[in-house]
Amino acid sequence: MRRFALPALLAGVLLLSACSKDSNDGTLPVPAGGSDTASSSDTPSTEPTEPTSAPTQPATTAKPTTAPKGQIVIETGNFASNPAVQGLVTSYPLYFQALVSKDDTILKKKFPSFFYSDVSQGIFDAQRNGWVMKPPGSVVIVGAHSTKDGTVAVQTCRSQTTQYWDPKAKAWTVVTPRGSAEVIEMIETGIGWMPYRLATPKGVNCAGVHYPA
Repeated sequence: MRRFALPALLAGVLLLSACSKDSNDGTLPVPAGGSDTASSSDTPSTEPTEPTSAPTQPATTAKPTTAPKGQIVIETGNFASNPAVQGLVTSYPLYFQALVSKDDTILKKKFPSFFYSDVSQGIFDAQRNGWVMKPPGSVVIVGAHSTKDGTVAVQTCRSQTTQYWDPKAKAWTVVTPRGSAEVIEMIETGIGWMPYRLATPKGVNCAGVHYPA
């Protein structure tokens, strides 16, 4: 009888250890409503849908039809290597978008205050009178020179389509069949060259300019 006592005792110990192992596993954190495998398949299915759906919200609320219509073609000619001209090419689409949308918010946030004050009144007038601008538009750079104030005056010619149309009068608010001159003084800032203010376009001749759009 003594020979069978030890195996029986060992079998009892093994049985208790197996039960205790199962109970310890059950105390580990497991997502409610399913096993580990079920939770791992649920988590990835919800995680990617959040990021992919989030970026589509701004795209639909930010007037998606405005983006293609906001096209502006800028021809730099022989002035492409000028840093101030490069800065204008980068910043002008935002300026043009403000004109098209008749919303000066972007100018207030990102442009120097002098430039904002120079153009905001025109945007307000367009908003109040219901003027519209029908892109695409063209800007041709015809000159660039330094000023005594430390800025660079970039001389441009804007096509007729880069002006406001008055639907009530059925006429252009600025009658410029051959384009109109606009001089923008550029200033170097910590984030690059930015439009500083509008200058008098005296002496800029747009009569022979060919507009790409």
